[in-house]
Amino acid sequence: MKKGLLVVVSGFAGTGKGTLMKKLVSDYDNYALSVSMTTRAPRPGETNGKEYFFVTKEEFEKTISEDGLVEYANYVGNYYGTPKQYVTDQLAAGMNVILEIEIQGALKIKERFPEALLLFVMPPSAAELKRRLVGRGTETEDVIEKRLKRAIEESEGIEQYDYILVNDDCQICLEQMHAVIESAKWAASRNTDFIEQIRSELKEL
Repeated sequence: MKKGLLVVVSGFAGTGKGTLMKKLVSDYDNYALSVSMTTRAPRPGETNGKEYFFVTKEEFEKTISEDGLVEYANYVGNYYGTPKQYVTDQLAAGMNVILEIEIQGALKIKERFPEALLLFVMPPSAAELKRRLVGRGTETEDVIEKRLKRAIEESEGIEQYDYILVNDDCQICLEQMHAVIESAKWAASRNTDFIEQIRSELKEL
């Protein structure tokens, strides 16, 4: 069985990356969405263990000290991190594990897992990004301004990602995302064991 691919999806707040990943998991059968741990408060309708594992700052810092996270970062005053055990179990089972992580955490994962695929979801324009953030109605003007300022900082690191995806039409972007992931699985750098196997078989002919 072919091992799954670790896929890291980032993007400015408001680009629709969360929606894209939920659709990826529901529309295709070989994806597992990693549930992150966070110290931020749940939004209306969010359930502990589904969207996130909601924990206290003390619980989060205990998990860090036990090396129980693949990565973690502080974003707009809250911790976010990826529990390690779930990721390794799903990859071994042949599932593509999708992580929604901001840019700091994504680059840390690339250091620890060089075979990971990094995707950055972008809006069609900055004006559309602001319109979506305001339209969500879940955050104050102050938080929206913070998110837009954060987007300026994040835009400096996009070139370190493998691919960008422009989310203008959600269904088109979803299909592009799936196609990119399936193609990336066959990159020569991710199939060194198979290449080596063919080499040795050729020598035995």
